[in-house]
Amino acid sequence: MDVKHQRPRRDDTEPAAPGPGWMDAAMSVSFVVLLVGAMARFLIRHPGASDTPVVVTLTALVALAYVVRPGVGDAPVSHWTRLWLAGFTCAWIVLVGIAPSFAWSAVPIVYTALRLLSERAALVLIALLTVLVVVAQVRISGADPLLILGPPAVAGLASAVFLHMRRQSERQRTLIGDLIRTRAGLAASERRAGTLAERERLSMEIHDTLAQGLSSQRMLLQAADRVWAADPAAAHRHVVTASAIAERNLAEARRFVHDLAPADLAEGGGLEAALHALAERESAAGEAAGTASDRRALRVRCTADGRPVVLPAIVEAALLRVAQGAVANIREHAHATDATLTLSYLDDQVVLDVADNGRGFVPEAARRPESADGGRGHGLSAMRARLRQLGGTLAIESSPGDGTVVSASVPLPDSRPEPDPASGPDSRPVPGPKE
Repeated sequence: MDVKHQRPRRDDTEPAAPGPGWMDAAMSVSFVVLLVGAMARFLIRHPGASDTPVVVTLTALVALAYVVRPGVGDAPVSHWTRLWLAGFTCAWIVLVGIAPSFAWSAVPIVYTALRLLSERAALVLIALLTVLVVVAQVRISGADPLLILGPPAVAGLASAVFLHMRRQSERQRTLIGDLIRTRAGLAASERRAGTLAERERLSMEIHDTLAQGLSSQRMLLQAADRVWAADPAAAHRHVVTASAIAERNLAEARRFVHDLAPADLAEGGGLEAALHALAERESAAGEAAGTASDRRALRVRCTADGRPVVLPAIVEAALLRVAQGAVANIREHAHATDATLTLSYLDDQVVLDVADNGRGFVPEAARRPESADGGRGHGLSAMRARLRQLGGTLAIESSPGDGTVVSASVPLPDSRPEPDPASGPDSRPVPGPKE
């Protein structure tokens, strides 16, 4: 998986973390203050000294050089930056040699060396500066143990803290980069998974609608072709029925483009009306097929039990697709003459039973890829997938020679009973928006 490295976009409401700029500014101010203080001490302690112009000039140049020092970013330190550091350090050493009080300004130089040099080079330079500071303090105050041991301790502590912070910052930067790449990879995986899930859903939609309609049209047109010369009236009926199915398929295709809602449900009649329309179409197609073959026509009926409840649009669509898939399997594989769609409203769930008197099969065998489910990758597995998304289940009862019953159930924890029709025409619940 190739993931492009991107810098994360910070939210406008998120406060920006302080970068190294504030530290550079603080060091610049402190260094200038220390230089000014050391120069003032020199002028007070040595009024009229011959090297006063040299001290004032070097102080001004060193202060200016430190304030305008080269910036340090993520790029490697350039050769000119190292030359600047060497010249700056030499000028400061000259100041300390003339006036030992300038040794107090060594801390900002230590910070700069740690930022610009490698750890080993920076520690060597810091050791030399520390020795120079100790010598300067001894020149000022004599051999005081605190002045001899204090500067090395302060320099060591400052170096250790800075190096630890730099290593922590590098580890944090690496971790942030890994997190950014991981987040980008997860986002790409989620998009890919969503795309695959949508493709699978669309394939099931097409299988349960357009593919079935095309199969019915093909069967009707073949039947019309067989009886075209012998019975023109029957052939005409077959063509009319095929045309009606084609019109329904066209509505389904347009619905796919619009919002993928089933065309029968889009007409506003609800799930029960859609199931009745499905039964009528399949019965007409089965009658046409029966007149053009030796087997009996398939008749599909639809009934409803229980007190109707307002179903979510997604549940209506799923149960209608299950019914369409089950009827398609009956027509293509069961060799049945009768099929019944039964919609039952229970207290906490809605159940759709599709029963036929066909030749039956072994339900366990239907789970294998080589089953009689058509080898198309859908059918019963598609029904289970639809219901699983809604927390529902699919049960199959069948045996060879005894027909089949496919039962789809979806829980409805928040379902509400439909008001009694006797209470008035305005009491019908308004169905929710179709998805």
